[in-house]
Formats: sequence, C-alpha cells, structure tokens
Amino acid sequence: MGVLESFFVGTLSTIIGGVFLAVFFFWVREKCFGLANISGKWYFDMTTEKTAYKPYENMVLQYVAVIWREGNHLYGTVEKIYEISSTGERAYVGEHRSRGSLTGVYEKNYFSKDLVHIHVNERGKGRESTNFFTLKVNKSILQGTFNSFVADQEGLSVWQRIPF
Repeated sequence: MGVLESFFVGTLSTIIGGVFLAVFFFWVREKCFGLANISGKWYFDMTTEKTAYKPYENMVLQYVAVIWREGNHLYGTVEKIYEISSTGERAYVGEHRSRGSLTGVYEKNYFSKDLVHIHVNERGKGRESTNFFTLKVNKSILQGTFNSFVADQEGLSVWQRIPF
C-alpha cells in the first residue's frame, strides 16, 4: 500500500468515524437530554408567603393555562378559576374569570434541572397585574417561586397537568 493510498484510507475512515460520532451524540442529546414536553393544558396555583398587604398573606389563587412552545420560547393564555383568601373561597366561572397572556423562556440545563421563566399579564376586574414565575421542570410538574406586582407578593407555585 502506497503512502497516498494510506493517506486516503486514513482520511476516509476519520471522516466516517466523525460523522458516526456526530449522529450518535445528536441522537443521545435529543433522546436523553431533550426539552420536556410542556405544551398543553396546565393547572397552577400561587400561594402568597410574603406581601406588603397583610390580608393577602397565605392567599391561594388557582389558574388554568394553555402553553405552547416554539423552540425555547413559550406562549399561551391563562384564566383565574379559584381563590382562597381572607375574604373566603370563590370559584370563578364563565364571564367572571379574569384572563391573561403568558410568555416565557425554556432554559435547558445539562447538569441540573431545566427551568422555565414565565411572565403572566392578567387583565383583572380592577386593574392589570403582572406575575413572574421561575419554575423547575419535572416530567409532569413544574415547581418554583413567583413574584407579583400586586401588593409586592412573593410565594410558591405548583403547575400540574391535572386539576387541583
């Protein structure tokens, strides 16, 4: 075998090996480390832990949301469906539900849990409100914290596929 022939065989085997490794690692990334499927219907709550307005302490608000993901961007809508507060419990049905829009980003992490950052702009009866969520992604649940401009609220939030 000549030097030139040996060079071409070595080069060809390196190229074939490189293509095989690239395809293999792409497959592993997509199958083992791909983005979780978070598109669809979600139910979530917001439990207020800190607030500038004391009657809102320990208040629980529940919502239904529809999310769709395009790449790592999130879009959707939300509706308030239930409230437990110092004034009592209320279910919101039909025209009494406040609606809002949802935008966000899916943050892929290889060495820790993936995160989603969600901004909800809710058009309530008296005013618009802004809520920001940072949630860890599990297969069928999102958990984390929220911050709200309404009375400087902070607290915990759980998002799940089944109603509360």
